[in-house]
Amino acid sequence: MAFDPSLSPALQGLLSRHSVGLRWMAEPGPSAQQLRLALQAALRAPDHRRLLPWRAVLIDAHQRDALADRFEAFARAVGKPDEEVAAERERAYNGPVLVAWIVRLTDEAPEVPRHEQWMSAGGALTNFLTALHLMGFGAKTLAGRKCTHPSVREAFCEEGEQLAAFICIGTPTRAPQPRDVDDPDAALSRWNAP
Repeated sequence: MAFDPSLSPALQGLLSRHSVGLRWMAEPGPSAQQLRLALQAALRAPDHRRLLPWRAVLIDAHQRDALADRFEAFARAVGKPDEEVAAERERAYNGPVLVAWIVRLTDEAPEVPRHEQWMSAGGALTNFLTALHLMGFGAKTLAGRKCTHPSVREAFCEEGEQLAAFICIGTPTRAPQPRDVDDPDAALSRWNAP
């Protein structure tokens, strides 16, 4: 998209956020301090009653082999052929930094329904990704069947939690490819009283 130079740098940064494909991501990933800052941004998402319906789990490099075993167990359990099992194992090594995003919903605050808690967790993830982008990092959120499969989910989740996604984070190795111009009018309608 073409930037309006009259826009603030913060808004220009927000409007330029995009996912970065794994093959276009390299070292370095964010430092512990930079991850902490991104998490502070995540904590600024709307969160009615401060329920904190999410948490992030950093998967250190020395834990990637154990994660690969979990991914392999998932692939074998769902009947993937051997070459796809090997590819699934390799996914545990995606990105210089890997974070699991966990959602934990509660019924203890009936005035905050579950869908509102999901929106809060999603807003937090968006803030996390945007903060990383503004620091010069690229990220890609990956979900799918393995996030709900017991061999993977049970490694991350406590009772009542859900593994929403894995976030791969690194430094982009190329500029983003042009994409279709986003049309805000396609996302906006006007309410007319029935």
